[in-house]
Amino acid sequence: MKTVHEVSMLSGVSIRALQYYDRIGLLRPTARSDAGYRLYGEADLVRLQEILLFRELEFPLKEIREILDRPGYDRRRALEQQIGLLTLKKERLENLIRHAVALKEKGETTMDFTAFDKSKIDAYAKEAKARWGDTAAYKEYEKRTAGESPEARQSAADGLMAIFAEFGKLKERPASDPEVQKQVRELKDYITGHFYTCTDEILAGLGNLYAAGGEFTENIDRAGGEGTAAFVNESIGRYIR
Repeated sequence: MKTVHEVSMLSGVSIRALQYYDRIGLLRPTARSDAGYRLYGEADLVRLQEILLFRELEFPLKEIREILDRPGYDRRRALEQQIGLLTLKKERLENLIRHAVALKEKGETTMDFTAFDKSKIDAYAKEAKARWGDTAAYKEYEKRTAGESPEARQSAADGLMAIFAEFGKLKERPASDPEVQKQVRELKDYITGHFYTCTDEILAGLGNLYAAGGEFTENIDRAGGEGTAAFVNESIGRYIR
């Protein structure tokens, strides 16, 4: 067991912050000493690491507590999505560094603001939050699938992969091709029919998520061949214009 001072030294989180986390129910110590001092166990330190990762991604403390305390919280899935978000932030930071170096060394004055664009990160974060239970879409998904068997859930997932496999057969065509756009509509309807109501806004976020790298991109490209995830994202972009 570790004292609040030891946890503070180990993690870099101030004692005051740890005390506050306890008060709001975000990180309660496993035990207290006879003198009433907080004592943290291994599970508490694991939870603190999760909290710090969410904080690095700028999640409010209230949202972090709600996510971690949900009965269906999947730590492995959350970590995979956190890695995806952190990778996008890393790429954005590298672009900003290159942009700043170009301004300094080459004296560029072009009004290029693409390095400051956060839309891809924002879209990924929005979809990740949906999967962590912080949106109406995820709540709808939970309600609709509450009584489903593992086999039924797997069948729904397999059906989704089948749609991506069909996208793979079409990826040599332009994204605006009627058959491709028909496939986007089928994807949207399938998500609505099996998971949650898929609005154009949610569909756009999903497209960005599919092409952002990591687990989603790998699974889609495995189903439809390399480049399928990026093609799906491009096709969705044409669909919602």
